[in-house]
Amino acid sequence: MTLTNDMYHITDIKEIGELTEDQRCEFSRITETFPFKANDYYLSLIDWDDPDDPIRRIIIPHASELDNWGKLDPSDEKAYTLIPGLEHKYSSTVLLLVSQVCGGICRYCFRKRVFLRECEEEKLDLSAALQYIKSHPEITNVLLTGGDPFMLKTSELENIIRKLREIDHVQIIRIGTRIPVFNPYLIIENRALLDMIDKYSTEDKKIYIMTHFDHPREMTDAAVKAIDLLQKANSIVTNQVPLIRGVNDDPDVLAELLAKLSFIGAIPYYIFQCRPALGNRAYTVPIEEGYEITEKAKAMVSGLAKRARFVMSHSSGKIEIVGKTDNFVYFKYLRAAEDINSGRFIVLKSNPKAYWIDDYEDNM
Repeated sequence: MTLTNDMYHITDIKEIGELTEDQRCEFSRITETFPFKANDYYLSLIDWDDPDDPIRRIIIPHASELDNWGKLDPSDEKAYTLIPGLEHKYSSTVLLLVSQVCGGICRYCFRKRVFLRECEEEKLDLSAALQYIKSHPEITNVLLTGGDPFMLKTSELENIIRKLREIDHVQIIRIGTRIPVFNPYLIIENRALLDMIDKYSTEDKKIYIMTHFDHPREMTDAAVKAIDLLQKANSIVTNQVPLIRGVNDDPDVLAELLAKLSFIGAIPYYIFQCRPALGNRAYTVPIEEGYEITEKAKAMVSGLAKRARFVMSHSSGKIEIVGKTDNFVYFKYLRAAEDINSGRFIVLKSNPKAYWIDDYEDNM
């Protein structure tokens, strides 16, 4: 099948003909709470003969999503939202929610609150955000996220980037995106987007593209082409992947993903513990099991492929899971909301059923 940027987007699960009538009825009940979105390109990657197909698991609803488990805002982002659409958790980094639209909706999404309703606190006040950044010279990094920034018109995205580049102390602009996965043709066929990135990713102030490949089968020829074009546009590409039950919780699969990312020069950056968001129970892996999976996967690949750190984005900071023994688990703050805690080492008694650091009881 020849696919291009002119894709068919599906928001009604009942339009998925490969599902049974019973499944369409069951899943439509779920999507009344947690919306569904996909397109013909991404759905074409599914092996519909395999009920456990990992791509299917990423995009098609699961009955357990309605279980009463998790929080709508598991990392307490609202607590760090200082003005609409701007989060300032770490001193040198600001996060801007520039879009409320994604190319598809992952079922395990930790920011699904963006899609549930019109949230005033999520709508970016760009003028106020720029003024805030200007008045805080310690901010050197700005992360554009959402939703997906690449779902904006190129002119809209350029307007944001151009204004950020006018602020001298902003050195790095990051763009968090899953468009190379959901619709690589949106990059391949958009010369204006690539030219814009090349214009503002300069010798001394780079644009980083934070991609989000979850499974090796998402790395199609078109996806790899999109990454290559982004790199030729002078951006630096890194990848973040959540550890998801039934998708990449097999060391062989995770190792294959890390290796392929290294082959195309997309730096493996973080492997995330799946956040305990509302509806995410079926997608989560306990922390200690996740640590063993990531270490087994890293043992199979080269140093270039094993640079990703296994972390959780906790309300208090970015916490790396650095080791475990039979009795204890070892954590370290890579970055903390309170600078005094950055680098802090934590030793906790083992709890194989823990999904988040809050599930541990004894701090040694």
